[in-house]
Amino acid sequence: MVEITTPTFQNTSVLISPPIIPEQFQLEETLNLGVLASGSGSNFEAIAQSIAAGKLNARIQVIIYNKPKAKAAERAKNLGIPAVLLDHRHYKSREALDFAIVKTLQEYQADWVIMAGWMRIVTSTLLDAFRDRVINIHPSLLPSFPGIKAVEQALDAGVKVTGCTVHLACLEVDSGPILMQAVVPILADDTAETLHSRIQIQEHHIFPPAIALAAKRLQNTDPLV
Repeated sequence: MVEITTPTFQNTSVLISPPIIPEQFQLEETLNLGVLASGSGSNFEAIAQSIAAGKLNARIQVIIYNKPKAKAAERAKNLGIPAVLLDHRHYKSREALDFAIVKTLQEYQADWVIMAGWMRIVTSTLLDAFRDRVINIHPSLLPSFPGIKAVEQALDAGVKVTGCTVHLACLEVDSGPILMQAVVPILADDTAETLHSRIQIQEHHIFPPAIALAAKRLQNTDPLV
């Protein structure tokens, strides 16, 4: 008898679109990244680890965080990466904050903006300064469940799968051209915490190659929309 096997959720070639093929993401030019983070900074560290392992040809020039107690700052210190606090509560408008962000990124010679758990709505002040170079990650399969509490939204909706999306940022929240997505099944006994932890594993997996994919598309002048 011939044993028939079916794809499982452990098979990353089934989970991820487009599939991650290392050769596709090799870059001749080293990317200078500026990271924005509001929380733990786990995606920031995953990117740093990918760089250290030689998988992503990039340097993290600076990480900007907006909450004084954000664990991302501690991760940056441990990694020897400059960290700058720009507390959003000290700025009169979103545009004023983004102006300070742009100035800081330029001071550190960052060419790409990586929103790794950045919990602030960005404005044209930032997007215009880094056109087609602002990348965001979101814990759902966009366009489903944009905005806050995406994991809870998926559980409340009763869907069977969710996941994460890396995309180019635009003025509309959690929108813009999609770079890469990973699917995560929702289990019968999932809570927001257990589901989010499994989604984070996939976020760490797809974020570095999605950054490389965005750079290759821009370098090759491929359409991004």
